[in-house]
Amino acid sequence: MATKRTRLIALLLSGAAALVFILQSCENRKSGRGGDSSTKESSDKPKEQIVVPSFITDSAMFFLRTQVEFGPRVPNTRAHVQTGDWLVSRLQAYGGRTIEQKTTVLAWDGTPLRMRNIIAEFNPDARKRILLAAHWDTRPYADKDPESSMRKLPIDGANDGASGVAVLLEVARLIQQAPPKVGVDIIFFDAEDYGRPEWDDGGSDQDYLYWCLGSQHWKNNPHRPGYQAMFGILLDMVGGRNARFNREGISMQVAPDVVNRVWSTAAKLGYAGLFQDPVTGEIIDDHIFMNQAGVRSIDIIDMQPSTKTMGFGGYEFSSTHHTHKDNLENIDPSVVEAVGRTLTHVIYHTR
Repeated sequence: MATKRTRLIALLLSGAAALVFILQSCENRKSGRGGDSSTKESSDKPKEQIVVPSFITDSAMFFLRTQVEFGPRVPNTRAHVQTGDWLVSRLQAYGGRTIEQKTTVLAWDGTPLRMRNIIAEFNPDARKRILLAAHWDTRPYADKDPESSMRKLPIDGANDGASGVAVLLEVARLIQQAPPKVGVDIIFFDAEDYGRPEWDDGGSDQDYLYWCLGSQHWKNNPHRPGYQAMFGILLDMVGGRNARFNREGISMQVAPDVVNRVWSTAAKLGYAGLFQDPVTGEIIDDHIFMNQAGVRSIDIIDMQPSTKTMGFGGYEFSSTHHTHKDNLENIDPSVVEAVGRTLTHVIYHTR
């Protein structure tokens, strides 16, 4: 994920997209979907005992390491093909009904990219659904690396890509063992991180269109006609050392109730120091296009408030972002566990 100009957010949230947000929010309030809107139960009715399966950190770390071992998952590479095949096989092994969206999109420099969104439906007949997502591709350039000679080489993407996918694979494994009450859809978006590199200064205000190519394709071509979900949660960079998850600006605009649900769940589990309350600037990420598709979605992303000029909109990323330091050495299993446990509790407590 890259820093992008905040003023472009207004363009993405205007017009039809903003109307989708409003209508979806109103519909959710009327129908009791999305947010903490459970109906009151009779006092003599026994309270439901909710059993949440244990998120296994070692399992998630295996999924994370396996992705990195394939090599950089850049579109048009052998590692990308191999990783995609492995992801499909894992989701199918865990009982997901898989759908692949294969197409060719153009990168910022005109390069044709063979893109592949990977989708798995769990309990596909359930009306009430949750959408979970992460991007599985990796940055083709380490354009923020301190070593200038290394900036045109692809990164491992242990955090930026593999961490979110690893958490969702473990969630898929748990769903097979103990299905939740709601349907769950997992999407691994492709071609998220192929935007214009920082060493190229020929950009324009349209450059944001070259990020998040997979989620843009899905927005325009949903895997199910008229697809709806109660809410969506995007995971991006959820395993780095010294991570902090603040309340991202767009998430707070379109789905503050979902943010509150996730952050309060994390606090109850003892992760208030990781999921913090400050609201950061707005970022262009896959959740923008999930929202434009009509699914109120939030972004759990390691980004911290900042007044530095490098952080557009008042935020900045970790020092490993888009560098060769985004590797296994800078992954913290306890962060992966915190995100995984929090997400799992949110899923199984949703009715």
